[in-house]
Amino acid sequence: MGGGAPTADRPQKGKGGGLRRPKRRIAVHLDMTPMVDIAFLLLIFYMVTTVFSMPQAMEVNLPPASDLDSIPPLKIKESKLLTIRVDSDDNFYWSIGKDLPTPVAADKIDSLLEAMNKEDKGDGKWDPKRDFNTLIIISPDARYNVMVDLLDEIDLLERKFNSLIANALDVSYREFMDVNHDRYIEFSEKKFSYRYAMAPWEDRDGRMIEKALSQLGGE
Repeated sequence: MGGGAPTADRPQKGKGGGLRRPKRRIAVHLDMTPMVDIAFLLLIFYMVTTVFSMPQAMEVNLPPASDLDSIPPLKIKESKLLTIRVDSDDNFYWSIGKDLPTPVAADKIDSLLEAMNKEDKGDGKWDPKRDFNTLIIISPDARYNVMVDLLDEIDLLERKFNSLIANALDVSYREFMDVNHDRYIEFSEKKFSYRYAMAPWEDRDGRMIEKALSQLGGE
């Protein structure tokens, strides 16, 4: 910031003929150049240090193809198989076994999965089904986040069931999932693991949905 030299005015006569001493005035000049430099330095600093959002991806661990060839096919009863289909418009459908698909709202998927994986004991209590399976079939034209949301619902349900089992055993969820816990062998036998698989979308899946909608009076 720079300043200017004071300027003195000539004495002026007052009303009575005497001289009146003028006030001293100082002219001030602000140099804004350093402030502009600081603004650009701050801008460059924030641009360099800011962490931008990283692309999110879901990691899916698949077994080697050689292991898949050596594993014999698993036979599942139709009554123990829940199939969830998602068409190209992100509409959800569910069915048991070879039954025709039934439409279900996207916000009801969590309730559907929970109800299907509960085994009523008849006394107001229930146990998670451990021999129940879910098959997920998603159209390649559906949005990617539909699959992510569906897998998240499965993960949340698995955590919820295991949390309830842990409470019944009078331990915390963290202790129940701890591999180094003294009772881990006991916990692992009671732990609930959601059994599901994914299959590619085929033409017959679209035909089954069309047939189901025609019977329901849809288009």
